[in-house]
Amino acid sequence: MAQETLDEQTEDLSSLLRKAALTAVALMTAVVLTVVAVRCSQAADPYVHQVLSLEGNGSRGEAIFKMNCAVCHGLEATGEVGPKLLGVSDHKTKVGLIKQVISGQTPPMPQFQPEPQDMADLLIYLKQL
Repeated sequence: MAQETLDEQTEDLSSLLRKAALTAVALMTAVVLTVVAVRCSQAADPYVHQVLSLEGNGSRGEAIFKMNCAVCHGLEATGEVGPKLLGVSDHKTKVGLIKQVISGQTPPMPQFQPEPQDMADLLIYLKQL
């Protein structure tokens, strides 16, 4: 009788572990699919798609940065009112940078949508920082 109880407990524990593993796999799959869906929808934005299809010019990007961004981010992108942008391309994707610039969702940064070529130029400059 004791052996039957031990076998039942082992079977219950095994079943519980299988359910936990399946739940973990389902959650991981949901997270991955959500991230992929968000990235695809962002890249599908016509403005973003157009910017990404253009070749940027770093010198023009620097001039655009100095005219529009340096007041808050500093002439050398070391931060003032806004955060420093040195190495920003190391932790933000091009799509993420575009969305950051055009969204206006991080006050006090205003909503700003430059012409697609200007945005492509700005992206190249930010990558050089």
